[in-house]
Amino acid sequence: MSETRFCKKCLLRDMDQTAYFKNLFEYIDALEDEKKVVKEEYERRLLICKECDELISGMCKVCGCYVELRAVLKNSSCPAVHPKWQS
Repeated sequence: MSETRFCKKCLLRDMDQTAYFKNLFEYIDALEDEKKVVKEEYERRLLICKECDELISGMCKVCGCYVELRAVLKNSSCPAVHPKWQS
């Protein structure tokens, strides 16, 4: 089994955009299942985010996170003043 590696010292501006997003999705896939919501909940959260006016280029304007990472984590919630989804 090969070990998944992540660049800990790279800035986004120094990375190829395709490589960065590949790295992000590999990171999400590598998270322990106990830390992730089930697929249906993940998709529900993403649908809510896609309808939100605070979403721009995959990032939340409220907190600056990538919504695909925030939405997958069990202990996360929407950062809006009036959250659209809970943990």
